[in-house]
Amino acid sequence: MRDPEISALIASKLREFHDLDMSGPKTVHLWDRLRNWLKVSQSLCSAEEAKEFHFDVLAEEINSLEKSLAGADQKIGFCHNDLQYGNAMIDEETRQITIIDYEYASFNPIAYDVANHFCEMAADYHSDTPHILDYSKYPDLEERKRFVHIYMKSSGEDPTEGQMKDFLEMIEKYALTSHLIWGFWGVISEHVNDIDFDYVEYARQRFEQYWLRKPILLGSN
Repeated sequence: MRDPEISALIASKLREFHDLDMSGPKTVHLWDRLRNWLKVSQSLCSAEEAKEFHFDVLAEEINSLEKSLAGADQKIGFCHNDLQYGNAMIDEETRQITIIDYEYASFNPIAYDVANHFCEMAADYHSDTPHILDYSKYPDLEERKRFVHIYMKSSGEDPTEGQMKDFLEMIEKYALTSHLIWGFWGVISEHVNDIDFDYVEYARQRFEQYWLRKPILLGSN
């Protein structure tokens, strides 16, 4: 996904996806999903897991994030919400991208969907340790700029430096919500799935990234 050519194709296709005029209310699902998955995680996990993952404070963290992010002028679109490499297929001859698997799709801030896509670049689900994430593979600023520029221009926009800067900053902040959502997913999956995957360790890494990145992005402890 980090290959410049393929990344450009994904950026254009993701913009096309976000612009789909789907039926139904265009209501953001992100915050309800976070709160619901926190409650399910709390009902399933052990006391030790709840303590380790700071579940006692995460409801307030979600409230704080929503308050911090909801005030900005941001576009809401139909989002995939799980754009990892297994869900982006490419035709080797035509170089056309097809996005598949829509079980998590819903309306959300488009910055969240891009942030989630960037976070997935840390994963290699076909390695001997598919649960281990390597955040040195998270796209650097130049890669993120290139993706966002292609994303914005693909629909005919000519974004200013200020517009790109604002979008990039919002994407980084929404990465925090991605870490929480997939942390909860890991905890829940550990208790409901029989797949050979270390879901708890995966969750641990996502929560660690949340606490590591939060003071950098939001300026709070």
